[in-house]
Amino acid sequence: MLVPIEPPATSWKLPDPADADTDAELLGVGAELDPATMLAAYRRGLFPMGVELPDGSDALGWWSPTPRGVLIPDEFHESRSLRRTRRQYTVTFNRAFADVVASCADPRRPHGWIDPQFRRAYQQLHDLGWAHSVEVWAADGSLAGGLFGIQIGGLFAAESKFHVRTDASKLAVAALCSALMSASSASAAGGRLIDVQWSTRHLQTLGVREIPRASYLTRLGNCLLTAPVDFSQN
Repeated sequence: MLVPIEPPATSWKLPDPADADTDAELLGVGAELDPATMLAAYRRGLFPMGVELPDGSDALGWWSPTPRGVLIPDEFHESRSLRRTRRQYTVTFNRAFADVVASCADPRRPHGWIDPQFRRAYQQLHDLGWAHSVEVWAADGSLAGGLFGIQIGGLFAAESKFHVRTDASKLAVAALCSALMSASSASAAGGRLIDVQWSTRHLQTLGVREIPRASYLTRLGNCLLTAPVDFSQN
């Protein structure tokens, strides 16, 4: 297993979600989108996403939603139709990271937020061994869907997913959950967690649930003590 490369510590002081106001979700603005700062943020329970300031300008925001959308790997809901769909696709890990990110960043998608700055940042994390992708391939060899995110210990911070064919992104989530569960029994002990940031009705059909910020931070602490998954074995 390739061990991720730890960059020099960030010089930025990030907010602590444990000290945040009950309803606050945007906890800080500014800093840089570099690997060290991003890793420090995920370890604190934060994630980066752009924000529009009152004057109309764009800035880098550091977020901690409450409640937090999470998926416990062994709680994934696989429908009958998805089980049938599996036979139509092939799943790989880290085979086409840049292509997955590019598809997730497609400006034609509604509510897009992955701009060139974020794409560069995620590629840097991938090059260091922290960011990973799941690819779903159609029978004709085209990329039908996928997802990507950052793995730190037992935490997988899922950033985005996409599909151009039916159920392809759902299959990517299913494959990720299977990989996380097969690594060990840590999932049942609370040592593995997929962070989806905000829950939606669609994500809830896959097994995503909402938990309070304090519960998320407790689970995060357990995850950071868990060994990461070697996706090269999948």
